[in-house]
Amino acid sequence: MEKTKIVHILHAVGGVDVSLRLILESINPDKFENVIIHGIEDTDKPYSDKNNKTIKTYRLPILRNISLIKDFKSLRRIKKILSLEQPDLIHAHSAKGGVLGKISGFMVGIPVLHTPQAYSYLSAQNGFKKGIFLSIEKLAAKLNNKILASSYSEKNRAIDEVGYPENRVEVFSNSIKPINSVQDLTIEETWPKNYICSVGRPSYQKNIEFMVEVIAEVKKSIKDIHLVLMGVGFHSPNLEAVKQKIESYQLKDNITLLEWTKREDIFHIIKNSSLYISTARYEGLPYSIIESLALSKACVVTDADGNRDLIEHNQNGFVIFENNVQDFKEKIITILENDDLRKTFEKNSFQKFNQFFNIEVTIKKLEKIYINNRKR
Repeated sequence: MEKTKIVHILHAVGGVDVSLRLILESINPDKFENVIIHGIEDTDKPYSDKNNKTIKTYRLPILRNISLIKDFKSLRRIKKILSLEQPDLIHAHSAKGGVLGKISGFMVGIPVLHTPQAYSYLSAQNGFKKGIFLSIEKLAAKLNNKILASSYSEKNRAIDEVGYPENRVEVFSNSIKPINSVQDLTIEETWPKNYICSVGRPSYQKNIEFMVEVIAEVKKSIKDIHLVLMGVGFHSPNLEAVKQKIESYQLKDNITLLEWTKREDIFHIIKNSSLYISTARYEGLPYSIIESLALSKACVVTDADGNRDLIEHNQNGFVIFENNVQDFKEKIITILENDDLRKTFEKNSFQKFNQFFNIEVTIKKLEKIYINNRKR
């Protein structure tokens, strides 16, 4: 049987990189051939398929930020690669991958699926910049492409704000492999035995300053509350502001900031925590919370895109509306002080993971989507 060839275009960092690797390591290599185009400066780690074979990769100057000269050069090279590879379908990942994929796909007549993994205009901190990013997305929506949203919240954004008709939007929820075992830590454990945790680089998106305020409030009731915050390091523009806030609230003994470490260490820390929290302003569908579900954790999260798709209020955790510090504090304390409730949430989290976010189950849906949208 002839394979369906898919070219993936992306700026390979963070959850976008994780998402593609999980897809490639799960999809049937007897039915699908994958080719990757990603940035020169994003990742050096090769991509492999389900049989652990290295996947053909092209590296171009694909950057996160807009650079007209470099973006134009990348677009020309992508067009040449597509003419050479003759794929049946383009799957574009991330904001930059989406723009390059949609334009190049339109130029050579190849169908495009775009997974935004959180729309770029959501990151804008002023109306002018948001308007520019949203306008780019709206213009690109007029080309030959569909949205393959990573969550139902992202699907709704594509329809209600970007302007895609409903028949040009599908959903394939971010999914992971079951976490059947958790390894010992490979780093020194410098935090207390009892703690809560989160993963999130200090940035506008993750809103860690708000998280620090929440911990300060919890400390008024639970003096030894401790937060382990993972993922502090690369691309952390608000790190100094977060450190200053920790200092001003006198929380140096209550918050541990961990730089990037192995995923196995992250799994260990989440597994042994009392609960997981997220104060994000927006997400695509956050892998750290999916991992928390797979590890049977109760969660307290903001009512953000992605978060609300994973946490059902009063079922496997609590969803906090309008960045209410007091409500966030009270819900954390409620879980920490009620073992029966926490155990119920933990059980429900694991069930939800297996039903909706286990890639061993969901990959069949993606394979069908690829087949249905390939070039005829």
